[in-house]
Amino acid sequence: MFDFRKSAPASDAAPRKSWTERLKSGLSASRDKLSGAITQAFRRRTLDQEALDELETALIGADVGIDATERLLADLTERYRRAGADADPRRLLNAALRDLVTPLEAHFAIGDARPFVIMLAGVNGAGKTTSIGKLAKWLQEQGLTVLLAAGDTFRAAAREQLAVWGERNGVAVIAQQGGDPAAVMFDAVEAARARGIDVVLADTAGRLPTQAHLMDELRKIRRVLGKADPGAPHSVLLVLDANTGQNALAQVKAFDAAVGLTGLVVTKLDGSAKGGVVAAIARQHPVPLAFIGVGEGVDDLRPFTAAEFADALIPAE
Repeated sequence: MFDFRKSAPASDAAPRKSWTERLKSGLSASRDKLSGAITQAFRRRTLDQEALDELETALIGADVGIDATERLLADLTERYRRAGADADPRRLLNAALRDLVTPLEAHFAIGDARPFVIMLAGVNGAGKTTSIGKLAKWLQEQGLTVLLAAGDTFRAAAREQLAVWGERNGVAVIAQQGGDPAAVMFDAVEAARARGIDVVLADTAGRLPTQAHLMDELRKIRRVLGKADPGAPHSVLLVLDANTGQNALAQVKAFDAAVGLTGLVVTKLDGSAKGGVVAAIARQHPVPLAFIGVGEGVDDLRPFTAAEFADALIPAE
């Protein structure tokens, strides 16, 4: 198995902020909104009902969702009871959030199958094609060869965008002008096998989970990949835009029911994104969160780590 958590090779490029710093910067909007409410709630360092009410409002406003908010506050209250009145509620809330999202922290790995086929799905605008380009770069930095399959044959711009990423990363792109997206996937797997490629990243057309005919097309693509290579796709990732808030949770449920998700990629955890939807997913439909993205840079996509996320959203100090 190939472990994604191994560090990428050092680069000669100018030093950038560390991943932790970029994550904190990306979640600053969420953190700043929560921080004011948390500071106000804990102004007396006492977890009374008034503080809990203020925290509840803040967490729901950050897209944590009612179910996850109730779980966090119940956990916080119990931790506070055990720790005593001298405990710092902020540290306790940080620990409660970390434990809540820890089940999403998956050991994402590339298996032994060659080619290893990763199918990516998502609604239009979620950042799916861009995430594929970033993931291709990540894989290359780990010493793996990559091929891209332009399965979004409905939107010419998607093929062109994927071609740009292919050129930028120096990887081949299998595409067709129109036609059957499942056929593109079949051709891509055959080409990868013939060329000795390690990983195929299969793009699919953006669709809403309410569009039954398009979801059926997604199921067809999955079946055809299995015919091209028994066992494929070996991973099915759903790309989510964090700015969609609680709607992201509905997407997880719908796509999981349709194609059986093995992981998630949450993009755009910056700007106006509230970030709390990660907690909602962990509580209501915990599909492993493989990667998170916090910017437009090619290396702004990294494996999800619960402790890093909790520290960025609700600092312990």
